[in-house]
Amino acid sequence: MTAPRVILGIAGASGAALGLSVAQQLAKLGAEIDLVTSAAAERTLAEECGATAYDELRSLATRCHDNTNIGASIASGSVPVAGMIVAPCSMRTLAAIAHGLDDNLLTRSAGVQLKERRRLVLLAREAPLTLAHLRNMTAATEMGAIVLPPVPAFYLNPQSVAEIVTQIAARAIDLLGVSEPQANRWDDTATA
Repeated sequence: MTAPRVILGIAGASGAALGLSVAQQLAKLGAEIDLVTSAAAERTLAEECGATAYDELRSLATRCHDNTNIGASIASGSVPVAGMIVAPCSMRTLAAIAHGLDDNLLTRSAGVQLKERRRLVLLAREAPLTLAHLRNMTAATEMGAIVLPPVPAFYLNPQSVAEIVTQIAARAIDLLGVSEPQANRWDDTATA
C-alpha cells in the first residue's frame, strides 16, 4: 500500500503542540507530509513548544512549502493527496476558508481540498466563540470541511496535557481515514 500524502497546515492560533503532534503521528504512520505554516504559527510554535519546535516540525515533513507561494504543488487539485489537517486553525484562517479567500498557500490548499471533495479537518481554536466564528464553522461544514475543536475527551481520564494533545491529534488523523484508527476509543466495558 502506498504511503498517504497529507497536507498539514499550521495557523497562528494557540495550540501549536497539536500541529506538532499531528506531524509526529503522521510520520510514524509513514505518511508523506506537505507542510505549510503561517508566519504567526512559527512564532506560536516557538513560544508554546520551545525554540527548536519549528525545526523539529520541518524535519518531520517530506516537503515544506512557503505560505506565500500560491503556485506550489499543493495549490493544485491535480496533485493527489489524501486530505488536509489544519492544526490549529485560527479564526482568521477559518474565515478565509469558509469564504473562499485563497490569499495564501494554506487557505488555497484548504480550498483545493474542498473543491476536489477531499477531507479537510480544521482544529478550530478559539474560546469563547462569537457569532461570526460559529457562522464560519457552519459555512466550512456546509462545504464539506470537518470542524474538530480541540476539546479533550475527559471520559478517557487523561493524566497530562501531552495525553490530551496526542489524543486530539490522533482523532484528527482518524477523520482523514488514511490508516487504522489511532485515537483511544470509548470502552463501555471498563469499570468506573
